[in-house]
Amino acid sequence: MWPLWLIVAGLCFVIEIYTVGFFIFLFGVGALVALVVSLFTDNLFIQIVTFLVTSVLLLPLSRPLTKKLSKSAKTTQTNYHSIINKQGIVSENIDVDNATGQIKVKGEVWSAIADTNIKKGEKIKVIEIDGVKAKVEKVEKL
Repeated sequence: MWPLWLIVAGLCFVIEIYTVGFFIFLFGVGALVALVVSLFTDNLFIQIVTFLVTSVLLLPLSRPLTKKLSKSAKTTQTNYHSIINKQGIVSENIDVDNATGQIKVKGEVWSAIADTNIKKGEKIKVIEIDGVKAKVEKVEKL
């Protein structure tokens, strides 16, 4: 029976590649444990029980690990936070009607939107990030 358990484990691992839940992976591990048990006994009932018990027991044991991994992934900040409230310069006219324009802030070029048209060369301040565009406002000269 070990080849059957090897196939089940392989299928579970391949299916897990296409999912994000880390759920099917545990059944793959259960199938590997059942494979080891099948080397010692031909009793199919014992193998299936081993597979099910191992898979079900791994669910609560793996939960703290997956919770920790997902928590650390959510708190990771990316580069875009660093440009909020920073000043830059318009590198391509910002057109409100067409939602086009580009700015340069901290040496990086960003697509930009604004509530008013802003011409190339004028200074701006980044208010927030809206999707993949920086929402900006014109900085008035003193």
